[in-house]
Amino acid sequence: MPIWKRNLIVCWFGMFTAGVGMSQIAPILPIYIKHLGVHNQGLISEFSGIAFGSTFIISAIFSPIWGYAADKYGRKPMLLRASLGMAIVIFFMGFSKNVYELIGLRILLGVISGYGSACTTLIATQTDEKHTGWALGAISTSNIAGSLLGPMIGGFIAEKAGLENVFYITGILLFISFLTTWLFVKESFTRQNDKAPGTKEVWSRIPDKSLTIIMLVSFFIISGAFFSIEPIITVYVDQLSHHASHVALISGLAFSIDGLANIIAAPRLGRMSDKIGPQKIIFISLIASGILFIPQALVTNPWQLIVLRFLFGLASAGLIPAINTLLKKTTPALLTGRVFGFAMSARYLGAFGGSIFGGQVAARLGISYIFYITSALLLINAAWVYFKIYKKPHVEIKTG
Repeated sequence: MPIWKRNLIVCWFGMFTAGVGMSQIAPILPIYIKHLGVHNQGLISEFSGIAFGSTFIISAIFSPIWGYAADKYGRKPMLLRASLGMAIVIFFMGFSKNVYELIGLRILLGVISGYGSACTTLIATQTDEKHTGWALGAISTSNIAGSLLGPMIGGFIAEKAGLENVFYITGILLFISFLTTWLFVKESFTRQNDKAPGTKEVWSRIPDKSLTIIMLVSFFIISGAFFSIEPIITVYVDQLSHHASHVALISGLAFSIDGLANIIAAPRLGRMSDKIGPQKIIFISLIASGILFIPQALVTNPWQLIVLRFLFGLASAGLIPAINTLLKKTTPALLTGRVFGFAMSARYLGAFGGSIFGGQVAARLGISYIFYITSALLLINAAWVYFKIYKKPHVEIKTG
């Protein structure tokens, strides 16, 4: 088996478990905070928001830092650092004695994250050119699947095995990821002994700054679109089902079904981007995704919503791998880790912003407006990509 394929398999498992680790706490957070001794409902909601959101905000800050370290010291050391660190921190969340210890550990989790950006950089730089799109498509499914399936996995483990075991089991899985990374990931990397460029110098070395900005903003919008429905999915399904039974199960399916669609479609669309160009995949996927958000506001039962969420997952599956491919092709090799670190920051900020946005819009305007506004943002993003990238030749840079 080629080394890049073995690296891809190990990174897929690691990014999936990292995604689960970052998001599995969502459905059990209020219950766990109550278990830790907080009984006032208002305080439970407040602490839940802080504990959940703090990880994404801190991760957004530290992702470029770990991206710089990956460029300077290698990607495999960053994978080992992140997987072992996350395994330890998440495992010890199960031993929290009060809510402040839990929040502190969630913040620490954000600090030591960076597995995703290191994996993406490793795959982008170690895979041969003709397979880059397919490989990045495959790797993108792992983090998305982990993030979307994490809440369902966390809820299932909590119900069957107890709250603390959510953290213990996830920590053990991440430790297994650490071991497999240590044993099986191979990297051809030459350490840079000269002084690494600062942020301003990094920006000055990027040949197409406009393209890079558009791609980072697109990451933010796409991630926000994925997570905008998260705060209200259970409420929406409850309304559509007229307060029928099994709302939690149907809500979990509605929330996770687009992750399943991503797993199915992303490698195929990644391979297609290798043939027709990533800019075409980005434009078409944004158009299709934006259109598919509109009927989600008009459904009359949960199963219609689930079908549309699945179709949205198929349509949006090509976005992240195509953007990563385009960033890789237009970024000097010396700066790949740093740029992918910024991209991961944009995704984390989008996840946090999308969750906040969805809840606020639903509370003030109604649930249907979440879909309409998100659709408009995706279609505006598509128009921006069309005029600035799709119709414009872009520079391909292979080396630093």
